[in-house]
Amino acid sequence: MLSELFPQFLEQKYGYFHCKDCKTRWESAYVWCISGSNKVYFKQLCRKCQKGFNPYRVEAIQCQTCFKTRCSCPQKKRHIDLTRPHRQELCGRCKGKRLSCDNTYSFKYIV
Repeated sequence: MLSELFPQFLEQKYGYFHCKDCKTRWESAYVWCISGSNKVYFKQLCRKCQKGFNPYRVEAIQCQTCFKTRCSCPQKKRHIDLTRPHRQELCGRCKGKRLSCDNTYSFKYIV
């Protein structure tokens, strides 16, 4: 496999999800993509039917006012509240993996 020869980095991004079975929609700031792309590496489970999904849309995590990753804008819009609780039991990266999203200290990880 190429990833064994050439390590790839993961970037944390913001994703929009939709379960077509039970019509549940959710958003998450814990979407992990191959660096430089929107290719999702881990699925998330729907909280109602427990089926795994990739997001239908992925965006960089940034302030929608100043367009920076980290900012000090007084009025913060979505994408920047990374302190919101993370449902580890629904996360493909956290569930049964060696590294959970809550132990993230940097935006990039090697896979």
